Amino acid sequence: MDAELARIVAGDCRDPFTVLGMHAADGRLVVRTFQPRASRVEVIDAASGSAAAKLERVHESGLFVGAIAGRERPFPYRLSIDSGGRRREIDDAYRFGRVLGELDIYLLAEGTDLRAYEKLGAHVRTMEGVEGTSFAVWAPNARRVSVVGDFNHWDGRVHPMRFLHESGIWEIFVPGVGAGERYKFEIKASTGVVLPLKADPYAMRCESPPDTASIVMGEERYQWGDGAWIEARGRVDLRAAPMAVYEVHLGSWKRHAEGNRYYTYGELADDLIPYVKAMGFTHVELMPVAEHPFDGSWGYQPIGLFAPTSRFGTPDEFRAFVERAHAAGIGVLIDWVPGHFPSDQHGLGFFDGTHLYEHADPRQGVQPDWNTLVYNFDRREVANYLASNALFWLRSYHADGLRVDAVASMLYLDYSRKPGEWVPNVYGGNENLGAIAFLRRTNELVFGEAAGVTTIAEESTSWPMVTAPTTTGGLGFGFKWNMGWMHDTLAYMHVDPIFRRYHQENLTFGLLYAFSENFVLPLSHDEVVHGKGSLIGKMPGDRWQRFANLRLYYGFMYGHPGKKLLFMGAEIAQEREWSHDRGLDWHLLDDPMHQGVARLVADLNALYRGRRALHELDCEPAGFSWIDFRDRDAGIVSFVRRARDPQEHVVVVGNFAPVVHRGYRIGVPSAGRYRELLNTDSSHYGGSNVGNAGTVDAEPVPMHGFPCSVALTLPPLGALFLAKDDAAR
Repeated sequence: MDAELARIVAGDCRDPFTVLGMHAADGRLVVRTFQPRASRVEVIDAASGSAAAKLERVHESGLFVGAIAGRERPFPYRLSIDSGGRRREIDDAYRFGRVLGELDIYLLAEGTDLRAYEKLGAHVRTMEGVEGTSFAVWAPNARRVSVVGDFNHWDGRVHPMRFLHESGIWEIFVPGVGAGERYKFEIKASTGVVLPLKADPYAMRCESPPDTASIVMGEERYQWGDGAWIEARGRVDLRAAPMAVYEVHLGSWKRHAEGNRYYTYGELADDLIPYVKAMGFTHVELMPVAEHPFDGSWGYQPIGLFAPTSRFGTPDEFRAFVERAHAAGIGVLIDWVPGHFPSDQHGLGFFDGTHLYEHADPRQGVQPDWNTLVYNFDRREVANYLASNALFWLRSYHADGLRVDAVASMLYLDYSRKPGEWVPNVYGGNENLGAIAFLRRTNELVFGEAAGVTTIAEESTSWPMVTAPTTTGGLGFGFKWNMGWMHDTLAYMHVDPIFRRYHQENLTFGLLYAFSENFVLPLSHDEVVHGKGSLIGKMPGDRWQRFANLRLYYGFMYGHPGKKLLFMGAEIAQEREWSHDRGLDWHLLDDPMHQGVARLVADLNALYRGRRALHELDCEPAGFSWIDFRDRDAGIVSFVRRARDPQEHVVVVGNFAPVVHRGYRIGVPSAGRYRELLNTDSSHYGGSNVGNAGTVDAEPVPMHGFPCSVALTLPPLGALFLAKDDAAR
């Protein structure tokens, strides 16, 4: 047996298509096939159905070889295989030509194919009239790559792939493989070591954990019915629109009592979407839905970036969930994790026997906080893999935006690293130039893809111009989470009201930079895990005061400039710290105090959406002015929110002390009767019902730089929203 055939038997052939299949040699046709479980193999003329040759077993491992008598030119053929007393006919994968065209190869190698997911991965197709699945994977440094699955008994010797030298891509068309088949890639490193089986980086469906195989997806045929939503979305300027986001972990919003089972995508569509609509939120933000192996990562350590997690159903069932949300007028934001990935053996780490997706130097390639691997953004194929994934969620699943996780960890080379544990950039700085270029390009692509979509950065530092256009040197995000506001205001609320006078700056400092970016005010999952307790648990005082403080805090948040985000459970004053292993404590709504908080959140959302002054200039300095923030002894702050129409304004007053203030005078923009739009101390919300009997008249008494003023009764630990008339919106 010659050397090439020996390499086939050993599973070590880099170019199997030159050996296997039908080839002309010395004026005759020879067919070679590797069928390790066959006892007999015949070649069948596909046109006539007649036997053309019987192949000889030339190696005990299952290599069959034979000549075709009387034929000189290759022709379409099939293989008749006897195995275990059973006979079947198959089309030989090695009779088919290349799958990827020259332009595909060029763009993929260049890192500019923004539909890379349509070429790489697994795709059901028909070639030369034969149905099957093409597989393609980027592994430039491998010695051999095979696709393995149930269809070949997970034997890497059966379907070694064709290597395309100019791109580092391996490909093969396997006849007879259809949608629903499980598969992985068996990769032999250049050292000769066979690596643990790798999941497909471009798999569009995966097995449900703890199983880790990729699954062949059929052609996408979902018939979307959300065209009206998409069209309307394109006419909205989100900076000027109300945006109240409900952050959800799908696996723990609700669980079935029997067996603590997950809700399916369909069940979530039935229950979650009407709930979000009834509560008045404009968007739902899903913690990462890309497939991930470890439940405890909450999705923030994904491996199947192109596959919605199978924990809750199929990809089409997730599409139906999104469509149902759109039908209800709810936008869908998806948490997206391009910064790092887990080191699970079946994932991207050391993918082809080299550090292909991650940096080789652990000072660059390992994220110490989470013991994960960091993408090498300087590698064009890696950057394109991620950028095409961002577009994929918009195109294939009609996502309305991406909230980008852990942006700070991407921007800084020394993020969570001590001196000597990181590598400076070419200019000696700590900025990750590759990540910056990647984020800018991706934001440009996303905003160019579809009108009305957005990106939101979870960026916890003072990096400048996160939401500024890339043309002016910004990163190009639509919005940024205001982590400083969240940290400072929660610290203030945690203080006993007696001592709050010494911490007033924590409440007001955010207004010094509130318009430096397009901000979202987040009360996110990060604040109710890892021993931090719940939001209601952070509030001081007895039970009544804790609930009053929480209602006041929500009132202050909805009055403050910036879009809003609440993590699930916050709206019912969840008492226990959040756990991904159980559903929320919905029984709390049997308690009037918890029910009151839920009513308040719904009313705050309605007020925020209904009053232009509370959202139209969220990102503009003209939308806000202080009335008074200096009365730290009384614990009272007051301000005005404005719309573009100068006649439209809302006065917001917060009393952060547990005492009633009567006749408390503040300046207001104009004379007339002001109506209480909302009072967080209303008995409807569980409060003491202290207020102003619904209205109060502004008098021509100048105060706080305004021409008029009102004398208010301020409820204890309460917030008031006042406006001049019912018509102003």
